[in-house]
Amino acid sequence: MNTIDLSPLYRNSIGFDQFASLLDRALKSDNNSAGYPPYNIEVLDENQYGIQLAVAGFTLAELDITVEKNVLTIRGNKGKEEGKKYLYQGIARRGFERKFNLADHVEVRGADLENGLLMVHLVKEIPEAMKPRSIAINYKDAATSQPRLNEAEEQQTVTIDAA
Repeated sequence: MNTIDLSPLYRNSIGFDQFASLLDRALKSDNNSAGYPPYNIEVLDENQYGIQLAVAGFTLAELDITVEKNVLTIRGNKGKEEGKKYLYQGIARRGFERKFNLADHVEVRGADLENGLLMVHLVKEIPEAMKPRSIAINYKDAATSQPRLNEAEEQQTVTIDAA
């Protein structure tokens, strides 16, 4: 396995300490079940996503969805079939566990099961405190060492002449 040098990322970034562990988990994921069940990740809108899994044959009672520490886990557990004899069994009756790493501020809003497809609805909501905002710059006049208003504030100042 190749190693990845993340030092260029850390030179210009702050707060991405968990990025290396995220990459490590993605690279070490269990490849044995990588194809089952098949799934799609869909962009529904600018901040809305959907994960669609093909779970034909699973009932609501056999499916479980959990979110813990920004990891969405979808499990399917099939019960044992007793008393059936097959000449050929081509339909998989195995359980599965599929994990998805969620970015910060991505929330699971619900899930629907229809026609053998499980659709998990995700929304990315950035809090107001984290949205970009403009910061005013104040400066002092070097000659008087007095704080001066910035240009926008000077334009808002109204002078009234006494007549």
